[in-house]
Parts: sequence; structure tokens; C-alpha cells
Amino acid sequence: MASKRIGILTGGGDVPGLNSVIKTVVYRASEMGAVVIGIRRGWEGLTHLNLDEPSSRALYLAPLNRENTRTIDRTGGTFLHSSRTNPAKMKRVPGVHAREFPPLEGGQSTYDLTPQVLKKIDVLDLECLIAIGGDETLGYAGRLHREGVKVIAIPKAMDNNVRNTEYCIGFSTAVTRATEAIERQRTTIGSHERIGIFRILGRCTGYTALFTAYVTSLRCCIPEYRFDLPHLIGLVTTDKRNNPSNYALLIVSEGAEWVQSGDAAPRRSLNVAEDLSEAIRRQIGEEAIVSDLTYDLRSGSPDFVDKMVANTFAGMAIDCLTNGTHGVMTAITGGCYTTVPIPDSSLGPRQVDVETLYNTERYRPRYDHKSGLPLFLTCEPHPEMWRAAEKTGIEELQPSIA
Repeated sequence: MASKRIGILTGGGDVPGLNSVIKTVVYRASEMGAVVIGIRRGWEGLTHLNLDEPSSRALYLAPLNRENTRTIDRTGGTFLHSSRTNPAKMKRVPGVHAREFPPLEGGQSTYDLTPQVLKKIDVLDLECLIAIGGDETLGYAGRLHREGVKVIAIPKAMDNNVRNTEYCIGFSTAVTRATEAIERQRTTIGSHERIGIFRILGRCTGYTALFTAYVTSLRCCIPEYRFDLPHLIGLVTTDKRNNPSNYALLIVSEGAEWVQSGDAAPRRSLNVAEDLSEAIRRQIGEEAIVSDLTYDLRSGSPDFVDKMVANTFAGMAIDCLTNGTHGVMTAITGGCYTTVPIPDSSLGPRQVDVETLYNTERYRPRYDHKSGLPLFLTCEPHPEMWRAAEKTGIEELQPSIA
């Protein structure tokens, strides 16, 4: 292992816990004599890097060691910075590669820079690459694996929506932050006898809203189930009337959709909380205050769970490298740490199982029938299931059985 050069990057939105992964990888690798090269700004670091330009190398490559990573786990964000770049779907060609690509023609709308990425990995002499990210970042990691690159994926997502794992780094801190903010704001919403609407990140999946509602005993609207607007307003109005302090609270995922009489199709808006507030004011004359908890949930230092999972996933990644294992993702299945195939991003993000986790009449989490479930109440295929399916193709088991 002494000659190994390990690349590591973080892609997509930042979450607390990323720096813990980076530091643990560096420390474990240093014990084995390996060199760790940080790739800055996610996959952009491999699409925009000009190997012939010292300034470009300084911008996109960061040699990592114990000294420059010693304290990074004390804060949130990502020491390596990030971007939402997918080298297989580039809308523009970076200047360094401009001469290599003709203009887009016909129905083509993006460029695939994978050949250029592969060349840079080869020139940098990276024997393996650790990619930390969500659905799209890890989807491209899977592409590189199919191209022959030795890749280890580590899932992070404050929405907890990466397939094949029951937990993603960042989720616990997001729910903790949301819970704290809601409990703080109870006082002012109650003082003015209002309805409080809390918008939470979750365009496609409602795990963050659902689990925050689970621990705060509130109603919530999630993308996986279209809520009936008049019914919801009736429930919230009743909550307010039955509360001795004459206020009510509601959590809404930013991707929630609603229907009401006369709608030709479901409605969806990134301003769903504001739209709901206006509907409440218009229909029942109550004042509804909107509080945006979106980006605050990914800020600051990680909590205990995210630090523990981040450190463990990082150690597992190094174990995979020493064992010669690659093309896998660190995961939790059945409540246990394990490794699984990198998810197929074309399947989309993992979604809430409405039948078992969500009460569609009361717009609340379900609290019944939880005995025997893992800590985070969802079940992904156990490793034995993957191995049993090898003869028929693991693709058949990739969809979540949440």
C-alpha cells in the first residue's frame, strides 16, 4: 500500500460531516504510507483541471496530510469545496478542452467529458478514487467504475435519499437543526396566536420533513403524497382551535404537491410554503407565517451521529482499498454497516414508503408497527441478498424496499 495515491472529492450540496470523512481518510491512509490528493470543487476538479498550468493545479489539487487536516472535522462544510458538476452531462466545455469538441448538433444538449476525466486520473497516477456525494455525484462514480477506475463511494444527503443505504451523512444533523429551530420559534408563533409553516429541503423525497415531524409531533406534507388543500387547512385550523395557546405548526417539504377542487392537475411550486400561507389567509382569514429552514439545516458542525457515521464510512473505505475491493458504496443496511453496489442514478432517489411511514388522512408520521425495524425505520436489501442475486444480476435488487 506504500505506493498508493488516493484521490478524494466531495460533490453536490455540502452537509455537516464531510470534513470528518476527509480527515479520517487522510489519517488512516498516512498510517499505511499512502498519499492522499484532494480534488477541489467536486467533479469540476477533473473537468476543468489543466495539468499544464501550475495555477490550475493549485486551484483544483490539494495534497492532504495530517497537518492540514488536523482541525477540519471541528467545523461543517467541506474543506475541499464542492460543485454540482456531472462530467457526463456538461452544458459547456471548459476552456482547457474547447478545441477537442465540436459545437452541439441536432438533439444533443450536453457534452460527455469522461474521456478527459479518465486521462487526468491516469496522469495523476491515482490508483483509487473516493467520491463523497449524493445521488448524482455517486451516479458518476458508478460510471467511472464501469470505465475501469477503482472507485469507493460514500453517501451523503441531508434528504437521506441515496438508494441502497438506510442512512446518509448529514441527515441526523439536518433533523436536529430543524427540530431546534421549530422548538425555538414556538414561543413567538404562540405569542401572536398564528399558524407557523416551516419549509424544509426535499424536492423529491420527504425524509427530512417526515422525521422532523416524527420527533416534534407535527403534521407534515411530503413530495411522495399529494395533499388535499382544503383537508389540510381544516386539520391545521382544528389544531389551532384545540391548542390552549391558540397556535398551530406545520412542516412542508419544498417539493410537496397539492390538489383542490377544480384543479386540472396537481400543483407544485418551490414557493409551496408561501402559496399555502396565502391560501390559509384567503380561505379562513388566519395569519400564517413562513419560516425557511432549508439551507440552515446543512450549516454548522455535525452532531454525534453524523460524526460517528462519517468516521466509520471513511474507515470502511480505506479497508476496501487495502482489501482490493472497489466499485462499492459504504452503507447501512438492516441497521448494520456494510458495503453495497454503487446505486444506479437512473432509478432516481430513494423515496419514503408512504404506506408504512405516513398517515395519509392525518398528514402525520405513522408511529405504529415499528418493532423489528432498524434505527431509521427503513430497510434496504441486506448484503446476503446482493450476493444471492449475483447470478441473476444485482440490478434487480437496486430499487429501495424502504
